[in-house]
Amino acid sequence: MIVLEQVTKTYQMGETTVKALQGISLRIEQGEFISLIGASGSGKSTLLHTIGLLDRPDTGVLTIDGRNTAELSDEELSRLRSESIGFVFQQFHLLKRMSAFDNVELPLIYAKGDRPSADPSDLLKRVGLGHRGSHRPNELSGGQQQRVAIARALVRRPTIVLADEPTGNLDSQSGAEIMALLRELHAEGLTIVLVTHEPSIAAHADRTIRMHDGHVVEDVRKPLTAIVPPVPAMPPPAEWRISSQIYWNLLFLNLQQATRGLWANRLRTCLSALGIIIGVAAVIVMLALGKAAQASVDREIAALGSNRLIVVPNAQNTGGVRQQRGAVSRLTLDEATHLDGRIPTIAAVSGGVGGTIQAVYGHNNVSTQLHGVMPGYEKIYAATPTYGRFFTLEEGRLRKRVALLGTTVQQGLFGDNNPIGQTIEINHIPFTVIGVLPAKGTNGMTDTDDVILVPLQTAMYRVLGKKYVDWIDTSAKDSNAVDSTESQLMDVTREWPHIPSVENDSYRVINLVATEEALSAVTRTISLMLASVAAISLVVGGIGIMNIMLVSVTERTREIGLRKALGARGRDIQAQFLIESVTLCLSGGFIGIALGWIISLVIGYLQGALMNPSLLSIILSCGFSVGVGIGFGYWPAVLAARLDPIEALRHE
Repeated sequence: MIVLEQVTKTYQMGETTVKALQGISLRIEQGEFISLIGASGSGKSTLLHTIGLLDRPDTGVLTIDGRNTAELSDEELSRLRSESIGFVFQQFHLLKRMSAFDNVELPLIYAKGDRPSADPSDLLKRVGLGHRGSHRPNELSGGQQQRVAIARALVRRPTIVLADEPTGNLDSQSGAEIMALLRELHAEGLTIVLVTHEPSIAAHADRTIRMHDGHVVEDVRKPLTAIVPPVPAMPPPAEWRISSQIYWNLLFLNLQQATRGLWANRLRTCLSALGIIIGVAAVIVMLALGKAAQASVDREIAALGSNRLIVVPNAQNTGGVRQQRGAVSRLTLDEATHLDGRIPTIAAVSGGVGGTIQAVYGHNNVSTQLHGVMPGYEKIYAATPTYGRFFTLEEGRLRKRVALLGTTVQQGLFGDNNPIGQTIEINHIPFTVIGVLPAKGTNGMTDTDDVILVPLQTAMYRVLGKKYVDWIDTSAKDSNAVDSTESQLMDVTREWPHIPSVENDSYRVINLVATEEALSAVTRTISLMLASVAAISLVVGGIGIMNIMLVSVTERTREIGLRKALGARGRDIQAQFLIESVTLCLSGGFIGIALGWIISLVIGYLQGALMNPSLLSIILSCGFSVGVGIGFGYWPAVLAARLDPIEALRHE
């Protein structure tokens, strides 16, 4: 079953070279019960670990079931340990966070294929602990813990059990019970190799191999008459194939164990997650602030007008003197009226004049701006009245005295009362209020709601006494048509009359779309900068996670060695620590999202604005949390996966 040919193993302890095995040649047949005996340092434990594939020999050949172990990869060695070898350790090596049942079930997590295994519950009953399956190791005596370790060694139905001083930490009665259990297992045909330094324990074996300074000095088989009669065997446990839940839900089991590990160190976990919580909350709040700023810019752009192009007179040089704009070249009412329809891509046109006026209602009066506009203004500026209606072309042609009030003027003249149908005086001229404009807010230093709109002809001939139009507002049908509309507007303006001896371009077109895009770009840049600054907190939190995971690897080195002894591959250990890191980051991420949401709502309430975090910011934060968990948990996970199993088990 097992063949060793001239196997050697040397350790370097500081400046001292320890030759643990020196040319060991040995054959172990199936069904044997062998005891390895010798003084401390004789090499018996090293030999046991070599047979159990926890340690590789320096030279020589180790063959198990006809397979040369030197030719096997680490993954193949892990599978061989999982399927063929069961370990019983002197220190029990039970995981404290897990119950007796979970400890027995642990090797099944790393089982591969559909090879039948034993039922953990049935095994606990066989070792006399069927009623203690839910108890943790600290609730069991030493003998009971060793029984759990034996059940764990048998759960994969191995062909050989390797026991390293299984009675060394037990009292005599518990030791006798453990040896009786091992004799019972041997009677069922199991191969057992037992390391001990007590002759009374070695006497239970059928074959005793004595070692000294790395050599086999004695190999004695008992005469058949001297062999201890085997204990009557109990019925073997029923076969139990690994359920699909255990085989496929390795992620869930690792997640469960990660949660247990994090919960066992709650204070450290909370402190570690604090950086992630702060970082995620900062990202949520900063993105919400950026979104609110973008909404504010959008409102200002809406107040300016959508896809807006303005035609204004150009300032001209006459006689070497630069004249004021509109002093030479002027826009007429006819040009504003007939521009609509000249260019197919124009959605609306509105000529405009403006001036400062005094408005009076009862005992209230305000000084405000009066704008004379055409009905196209409503579409250009999205100025559909909140109450009432907009005036018509006919009302403009007849110079009707009707007015629409901005919200600031409404509050100044009427307070909370309804102004529709009321008469106000504008520069002592009575006007009927027919509507209230929607609130637009401020535009830089200007309150865009501090305005009164009246028909263009009414403003020109009844109030302001102007013969010319100050500007012409136009709106392109969509953002893609703005540039072509601007070009066509320039062509049309060149057809209009202009004074000889002045510049050809008597008029110019102001494109506000570029201004809008610049404002939006600045806002996006600021939002990105705020989010980037917040993301630095996540990176700092990730460094803290890495630090804690490195500490965790050091603290759980023995556990890693145990899992490898039970068949865990390097990738299984790596996945376990990565899952733990991601779990920690995700937990902190969810708390950070909730905290960021609350802070955003509070800031929005204090500022009187809606600050709802977007779904994108939540997804981004979660994704960043997972990324931090994987990125900063990867190196500790790799270090854990690279640990040598025997060195890990010896770690203090």
